[in-house]
Amino acid sequence: MGAIDCYPKSKLKLQSMFLHRKSTHLISKAKEVALVAHPHPHIMPSPTIRSSAANLTRTMAAINKDGIGVNPHELDAIFEQKRSLRSKVRKALKNMDPILRSQEDNAIQNIVVESSWFKASKSLCAYVSSPALLEVGTSRIISEVLSSSAKERKKLYVPRVKDRNSNMKMLMISSVKDLIEKSMNILEPALVDSDGNQREDVMQASDPVDLFIVPGLAFDKSGSRLGRSGGYYDLFLKNYQELTKKKRWKQPLLVALSYSVQIIEDGGIPITPFDIPMDALVSPAGFIPISGAALRRCE
Repeated sequence: MGAIDCYPKSKLKLQSMFLHRKSTHLISKAKEVALVAHPHPHIMPSPTIRSSAANLTRTMAAINKDGIGVNPHELDAIFEQKRSLRSKVRKALKNMDPILRSQEDNAIQNIVVESSWFKASKSLCAYVSSPALLEVGTSRIISEVLSSSAKERKKLYVPRVKDRNSNMKMLMISSVKDLIEKSMNILEPALVDSDGNQREDVMQASDPVDLFIVPGLAFDKSGSRLGRSGGYYDLFLKNYQELTKKKRWKQPLLVALSYSVQIIEDGGIPITPFDIPMDALVSPAGFIPISGAALRRCE
């Protein structure tokens, strides 16, 4: 294990943080599902809240099939807190010095490609970073995978948005030429390869994925993640985790990449039942293991 593989915190403390995060997540899940299913008749949410609530409603069938339901009235406050935090983080990202951004991009990607958990992975899902979204770069990570010989190459799946209802696919690519430019200059995989064959969808793959490289707007060191409000990753990760349980596969390691300005103090990110916690975080300071699975990868 390299010196940069693990963030210098005691395993006991990190495990305790993760267990606390999971218990808080389950409590919030029970509360918010009930509110969406049985909204207060006198609450008139703002357009921002209505939009976010609509995203939640579209994924309700997937989330609430366990039949969880209690009686909270916290949804408006949660979405308002998220909206406010997103605004602050976006402003911080826009004001980030370009030289510092480049330095942090390099540091984060170096940590990933040199880590034992990345080298040991056989297949992974990773986002294709977008300058327009001010995401941590992934170009070196993707290049590292695709430049390997065909015999030794990891399987790489990248996202393609299906619709506005928080649905996306992860399709396998073997070259950067497999990517096409979509809205906001975001690169996504074409549905078919150069021979006209459908690309392999990770949800139909015969083997499990070991690793997910996940984007986001803000994170904390207890595993909370704030996305961009679309719900795409949370819904996809939930569906993939359910698939792995059904097939009795090992759960993939969920690793988020974060600039230093995106790391929020613990408890500062409001969570909902749809927010999937991360196993680990990579910042310019190093690899921060959070879950037991991430801690074991450091041993």
